[in-house]
Amino acid sequence: MHRSYKFRLCPDTEQQTMFAKAFGCARFVYNQMLSDKIAQYKTDKTMLRNTPAQYKDRFKWLREVDSLALSNAQLQLQTAYTNFFRYKSSVGFPNFRSNKVHRDSYTTNFVNDNIHIENGHLKLPKTGLVRIKLHRQISTDHKIKSVTISRNSSGRYYAAILTEYEFAPPAPKLDKSKALGLDYSSPHFYVDSQGMEADMPHFYREAEGRLNREQRRLSRMKKGSNNYRKQKRRIAVMHERVSDCRKDWLHKQSTELANEWDYICVEDINMRGMAGSLTLGKSTNDNGFGMFHWFLDYKLAERGKRLITIDKWFPSSKTCHVCGTVNHELTLKDREWDCTCGVHLLRDLNVAINIKNAGSALVNTNRGAHGDSSLILSRSCS
Repeated sequence: MHRSYKFRLCPDTEQQTMFAKAFGCARFVYNQMLSDKIAQYKTDKTMLRNTPAQYKDRFKWLREVDSLALSNAQLQLQTAYTNFFRYKSSVGFPNFRSNKVHRDSYTTNFVNDNIHIENGHLKLPKTGLVRIKLHRQISTDHKIKSVTISRNSSGRYYAAILTEYEFAPPAPKLDKSKALGLDYSSPHFYVDSQGMEADMPHFYREAEGRLNREQRRLSRMKKGSNNYRKQKRRIAVMHERVSDCRKDWLHKQSTELANEWDYICVEDINMRGMAGSLTLGKSTNDNGFGMFHWFLDYKLAERGKRLITIDKWFPSSKTCHVCGTVNHELTLKDREWDCTCGVHLLRDLNVAINIKNAGSALVNTNRGAHGDSSLILSRSCS
């Protein structure tokens, strides 16, 4: 299996210059290869098989950076082409990379021990030893495969170290009584089948007032000036702070659930569609439920447990969890309703219980990932 570790880097001025060269060269090679491919296809309708080595004689400065950074730019362009021809309906034609829009990054690979960590420093090709903040240790049985160096809009440098290791899944000792259903809730983040609400802090909402003031201050500055760049970076730091707080909370919450429960059942929700809503878009992006779903996925798998995803068309909201009656007249604004069986139902709690019951039924029938797709779709993390 593969695992990625992300650490903060503290390069000196010379190393920052080397990183800037690598970022620019990788972006240049990507754009130049894409431009030549387009020109070749317009000329004779054939695909040009170009490589970064073909440009080093014409552009001597490409030799100053790590050659593997340029090779990975070539692989990224090939992947973009492959995705375009394979998924034309959802993936567009490869775009040129801009230094204003795209994130500054490049990837290098482990070859002949050219990358390793020693005494709080990360050794990188062409750059040398860069000070790294090791907030956690990489296991000794993990082999480094590649490193991606990136610089975000706030000016901070990070290294994402991809490792490979032998993984023996733990013997599953799953208790079907330890199943939990989670229903997404915009104000509370989620409501579980036990009636508990997560009550996630709304980090963006809390910082929104200050962000608005800083954005207005930026709008009054001359574009491209020193004060404009300083203010833009100040805003980027604020956004990064909000993102870090959200991610920290999601990690802690997902770890707590993965340690306590053997089965966690969630609903397959179109979060991107909800994020485009005029009324729920900002709250949906502030919650980060899609990231939370991903965290639960791999953390449960590491513990030999299962995450079960219920089909989004399953009528969890309109079905009474007591008698199974479907209330077709229920609307989105109805947060409570009375079933014909005489039970008073809270909408979010009822949905969470239905999700749990549907997931438990799937486990009991052992249908796995190939169950009846008209009712429930499941995905096993193991």
